[in-house]
Amino acid sequence: MENLMKEFREDIKDFREMTDKFYGKEVSMKEYKGFSGGFGSYAQRGGNVSMIRFRLPGGRISKDKLKFLADTVEKYQINKAHLTTCQAVQFHNVEGKFVGDIMEEALDAGIITRGGGGDFPRNVMVSPLSGVEKGEYFDVLPFAQKVSDYLITQIKAVHMPRKLKVGFSNSPANVTHATFRDLGFVARENGNFDVYSAGGLGNNARFGVKVGEDVAPSELLYYVKAMIETFITYGNYENRGKARTRYMQETLGEEGYKEAFQKKLDDVKGKYDLSMTVEEISHMKEGNGSTVFDSRVIEQKQEGLYTVVYHPIGGIIPVDKFGELYGVIRDMEEAELRIAPDETLYIINLNGEEAKKVLSVTSDGAKTLFETSVACIGSTICQVGLRDSQGLLAAIIQEVDAHNFADGVLPRIHISGCPSSCGTHQIGQLGFRGASKKVDGKMQPAFAFFVNGYDGQGEERFGEEWGIMTAEDIPHFFVDLGEEISRQDMTYDEWFEKKPEDLRKIAEKYL
Repeated sequence: MENLMKEFREDIKDFREMTDKFYGKEVSMKEYKGFSGGFGSYAQRGGNVSMIRFRLPGGRISKDKLKFLADTVEKYQINKAHLTTCQAVQFHNVEGKFVGDIMEEALDAGIITRGGGGDFPRNVMVSPLSGVEKGEYFDVLPFAQKVSDYLITQIKAVHMPRKLKVGFSNSPANVTHATFRDLGFVARENGNFDVYSAGGLGNNARFGVKVGEDVAPSELLYYVKAMIETFITYGNYENRGKARTRYMQETLGEEGYKEAFQKKLDDVKGKYDLSMTVEEISHMKEGNGSTVFDSRVIEQKQEGLYTVVYHPIGGIIPVDKFGELYGVIRDMEEAELRIAPDETLYIINLNGEEAKKVLSVTSDGAKTLFETSVACIGSTICQVGLRDSQGLLAAIIQEVDAHNFADGVLPRIHISGCPSSCGTHQIGQLGFRGASKKVDGKMQPAFAFFVNGYDGQGEERFGEEWGIMTAEDIPHFFVDLGEEISRQDMTYDEWFEKKPEDLRKIAEKYL
């Protein structure tokens, strides 16, 4: 691994040269995107500034990494940051001349940007409270970290058709969508895993195919290598639109895919020694007798310890928050941060007194379930984005705030600016995906409307597309929805379960 890190560092020279050419107008946006993505950076819409994405396996931010983020914000005057649904941190509006420096300094802090974009294994996702969550089957984080380390070695070793997303779940809550990732490891009560592959959101969304049942943790890397080999053999290198693993279900059929995967698995087991062992993450900290009670506090399975929940609106975390949080937790034993796939930030391993201090510096986040809604970064920044996801969420919140609906009257929603589903619109109770709609003969900014998605293991379903609403109408739709549910004196969940047909009646006015 040390030699690989040295190679990654040396490769930054090539990145700097290409970046200079791009901002010097010597190479096109398309050519630069194809190169820079593999380094975890893209030019933003307009081509004047860049974003950089930090790989954080399991969304885990240690104190050292938090300090790096805080120091980088200050040193390079970063003014926008986003917590992503793939448990990464993105810095936006970065001057091109600084991106290479940030990459190199990130390596010094143990953070890799390489493979953060492009046709590479991406950030390995993990249930964000793994290791501290009451009711979890077991802590899957140590296994995910081993898999992440292995996948990093594959970044320069293989050429895949497209990206590969891997996730681990610690319980049937399935918050990482492990049953419909490119490769997903699903914890079982007995300490083993079920393995799913060739799933994913976006165009032609598919649930994963179960390719392994009751798999011992020591065997996981064989499944990772078999997934890579299957993708290389059967993935589509000619058509990028069909170059994700889920399209192998289409070309091979589900049973054909299972057979192809099993053959690769047998081959891999015959060629390589990939057996792995892990050490459990030890939690030595104990509560000190102090307690805390708050709607944003979760009791951990470790007695006397707590997690504070902080959800920046739309996942747009104020850049000075990294420094504030570091200043508060730096002397707190075992405290660290975890990013969730719904853009929530968890601060874990706190005693009651510590939790109160963290609550104080995170009071600017979401106050209601609806304000914890998920939105991708959107078209004002993303090159491929079609619509302004963040702008829509802000407009809806502004409109509904004036009506003071009770918490729970409106559900968490998911907004994606385009079909890529970075806002995970397909698994939201209510979801929106960037689109266009003709009104009075003119095309208007709009969003396709999805209903009743769910990601819980065993009950997974993608939302049903009901039609298209203009961006201008959507805030008014939510006012109508909130007023009707308030009249019934119910939460959204209660109302939709009893009167699902009434949602269509309200929506039809806008579709």
